[in-house]
Amino acid sequence: MAKGGGKRALRGRAGRMQGGRGSGRASSGQVRFWGRHAVEAALQNPDRNHHKLWATREGIASLDGELPDNFPVEYAEVADLGRLVSKDTPHQGLVLECAPLEDIHLDDVLTTADGKPLLVLDQVTDPHNVGAILRSAAAFGAAAIVTQDRHAPPESGVVAKSASGALETVPWVRVVNLARAMEQMAEAGYWRIGMAGEAEATLAEALPATPVALVMGAEGDGMRHNIAGHCDALAKLPISSSIESLNVSNAAAIALYAIATRED
Repeated sequence: MAKGGGKRALRGRAGRMQGGRGSGRASSGQVRFWGRHAVEAALQNPDRNHHKLWATREGIASLDGELPDNFPVEYAEVADLGRLVSKDTPHQGLVLECAPLEDIHLDDVLTTADGKPLLVLDQVTDPHNVGAILRSAAAFGAAAIVTQDRHAPPESGVVAKSASGALETVPWVRVVNLARAMEQMAEAGYWRIGMAGEAEATLAEALPATPVALVMGAEGDGMRHNIAGHCDALAKLPISSSIESLNVSNAAAIALYAIATRED
């Protein structure tokens, strides 16, 4: 979807949804996004293979820019779109079906990271949390998030909605062996800091001047023992004793801010 210029009539196959009903789930091998920010970002991503857009006319008008020629658009009513997604999902008049992004390799990220922080998520499985972490990663200039493929949510509409567009801009590296990936980070010059409430040092005290790989564990269980053992240091956020812990996405945002504002 090209930027710039005024909006003109959007082209494509336009018409009411047949029977006014959707399947309720994406076609095989596809993912389904909803909401203006998630859909607009996916449409603007040249690496995303789009399949079809269902939209109200108001939803189309809210998009920034224009759809490409012959883009498959099917106009629908709000109630019709509600049948394409989960109940009470805030689709804002836009539902996009597209292919998942191609895999990204850690070696490629490390080659181009230029010292930007990495976020390592150990068994963080809630798609809302992963999406919110992607959003914070985009806000504070992280090079990528890294997860273990078996212990992370798949790319989905919930992740995309929570990420508010960041799913399209922040590389998401999925690895088979998270410990081995952390060894690669160390070899590339990253200092690996695991966030743990029982740590003695605060994050500010543990931050080096070198690039940082921030390791976050799942809420409740925290990091696995093997992953903590692959950290160069453990650190905590100096939160009040009246609160046991922070949501992992909130903790990630605060930690990324601390890294972004550290003094050299």
